[in-house]
This record gives sequence, C-alpha cells and structure tokens, in this order.
Amino acid sequence: MKLQPIVISLLDTDLYKFNMDQVIFHKHTDLSGEYYFRCRNKDIVFTQEMFDEINAQIDHLCTLRFTKQELDYLRSIRFIKSDYVEFLRLWHPIRDYVETYLKENGELCIIVRGPLFSAMQFEIYLLEIVNEVYFRFKYDYEMLRNSARRRLDEKIRLLNEGVYNFTFAEFGCRRRLSRKWEEEVIRRLATETKNCIGTSNVYFAMKYNLTPIGTYAHEFVQMYQGIDSIPLAYTNHYALEDWYDEYRGDNGTALTDTITTDLFLLDFNRAMVNNFNGVRHDSGNPYEWGEKILAHYKKYGADPKSKLLLFSDSLDFDRAQALYDHFKDRCKVSFGIGTFCSNDTDEEPLNIVIKLQTVNGRAVAKLSDSPGKAMCRDENYLEYLKRSVAFRMEREKEWR
Repeated sequence: MKLQPIVISLLDTDLYKFNMDQVIFHKHTDLSGEYYFRCRNKDIVFTQEMFDEINAQIDHLCTLRFTKQELDYLRSIRFIKSDYVEFLRLWHPIRDYVETYLKENGELCIIVRGPLFSAMQFEIYLLEIVNEVYFRFKYDYEMLRNSARRRLDEKIRLLNEGVYNFTFAEFGCRRRLSRKWEEEVIRRLATETKNCIGTSNVYFAMKYNLTPIGTYAHEFVQMYQGIDSIPLAYTNHYALEDWYDEYRGDNGTALTDTITTDLFLLDFNRAMVNNFNGVRHDSGNPYEWGEKILAHYKKYGADPKSKLLLFSDSLDFDRAQALYDHFKDRCKVSFGIGTFCSNDTDEEPLNIVIKLQTVNGRAVAKLSDSPGKAMCRDENYLEYLKRSVAFRMEREKEWR
C-alpha cells in the first residue's frame, strides 16, 4: 500500500511550535537537541511495510517549503514577528536530522538530532505521519472513520442540546486518525456548534478562519536544563523571563508542570502573575491543581476571575464538563481537547510522543505532576534533577 502525502503544508502543526521557535530564534540559536520517539501503548507492532511508508512520508515532508500565503498568514498573527517569518522563508525540514530504525520485535525507533530551532519542528509532523500510517495499514480505515463519524455526530448533538456547555479548542493533530479526518472534525465542530473556539492546528486555523491557539510545551522549559549557566531548579524562572521578554504578555498562558507545579509557583511571582493571562494543566489531579493555582492568585492579590485555567490532560467531554462546573464561578475556564476529538474510534488510539532528551549533549527531563509521565533516558540525571528540585523546595520553605 502506498499512501498519498500525509503532511501537505508546514503549517500542519501546533501553533506552539512557532511560538517556542521564535524565542529560540531570537535568544538561543546556539542550542542543539535530540528528540526520541516513544509509544506508550503495550504490544504495538510496526511492520516493515509500515516502516517503509513512514520513511517515504518523511522524505516527502522534507521537500516542503512555506508558501507565500502561509508566510503571510503567520505574519498576520499579532505576536509573530517579521524577522522570524523571514527566517521561515529560508527554513525547511532537513532529512539528515531524522534517524529511523525498526527493531526485530516491531518497535519503531525515531531520533531527531540537530539545531534546536530546526529539530524541534519535526515532532508534530512525525507524530501525524506515524499515526496515519499505523491506522491505515493496521485496520480497515473506512470502518474506523465511520465509527469516528458516528461518535462525532453524538458529540455534536450533546453540545447543541446543552448537555455540555463549556468552550474548548481542538488540540488533536499529534494523535489524529488522519489529516482528512481531523479536518472534518474541526470544520464540523466550528460550524455546527458554538463550543469550539479554535484549534492548535495552524493550517486548519488558516483554512477555516479560526483562532490558532497555543503557547508553549514542556520542551521549552526543558531546554534551559541544557544551558550551563542556569541552575536546574531555576529553569522555570529563566523560561518565564524569556517568554515575557519576547511577548510582553501578548501570548501568556504558562505551562506549570515541567518540573512540578509546586516548583513552578516559586517562580510565578507577582510580576509573572500579572504578566500571564493564565496557566495550563497537563498532569496530576486537575482539581487539586486548580485549587492550588487559585490560592496562588489570591496570595498575590490577583482577581482569579480575570485569569484563565486551561485544562489539557487526556480530556473527554464528561471530564471537561465536571471541571467546568467546579471552577466556572471563580475563574475563566477553557480546555484543549485532543485525541477525544481527532481519534475517537472503535479502536484504541496510539499514545505516542516525541520528547526532548538532550540539549547541547546534556540530558534533560520532564518530571510533571504525574510520575508515570516522567521521561528521561538517563536515570542518574533524572534522580539528580529530582534532588535539585527537592533541595530548592526544602531550602525555600522557611522563606514562604
């Protein structure tokens, strides 16, 4: 089986890739990185035929360039700067940065190595490719799509009947069933309901005149672990400072859990509370997290009703509605909902990730608020990072 190109535009990625890349372009072009693929599902086997198609799709990806229309669209986003857009006019994915191999047991291995401003862009494209190849080769795709459509019909019915009354953005491109299916999901949610306020997918935001939504991911904070002059337990501080310096509050939803939310809050001081319009949850108990964040806002005299809690951790509509009902009267609440929108079929979706693992030759890691989400190839470094975080937390107890 030979598929049509899966990625047909370099805008077919999450907005936060451009947001993070712009900061790197302006401040950290000296950083290089390594990203590693991981499938969290058990007993997933990739065949040689799948592997060959994945490589063919990566080859095609690396022939793409930004078009004038796409560059003009990026330039129209108020916080994307002209010099960065001009850089993207020259930039393209380089095939030599991507290594792939297939183990005898069918485990797929992908490693991306290169300058961080270039290597980081591969993540979403590669996940889109792997997902679509896997599901088209493994199953009867038409049957999968029909089951997904049946479920989407039901979601739209329940949204329009008011069973669910929260607003959300579609965050599904990294684990979507296919590009065409994600497009159908976004188009229908945006035109047939009043609940979908935008999408993280820049290509479909442009195509359907929707709001592109996103700020930054864990890798943005992780990359500061690879800078020699920055103490490990202070990487949130430097990430927040650089982000504010770049965007001046115009692109301000902070991700809290890269090296635990408790540590993040030490650096989320009065200035940052005022300069960021909200925070995003991606691990740990969302109710405990939300209460902790609201208490933090009150500590600094900020009105929680002026701030946004954005939830994005493995959500479906029932979980989102329960969170909305719990917090809606005390703050702004919204959601980024991914796989439940873009790959909800009769078969289990893949839980695949591509994570930053080294910067300038040094190990980096995400701790998160859920131990199972920690990912690091160097166990000694992971333990060292945990000790660094614990040491700062203990030392600053008496100051709080």
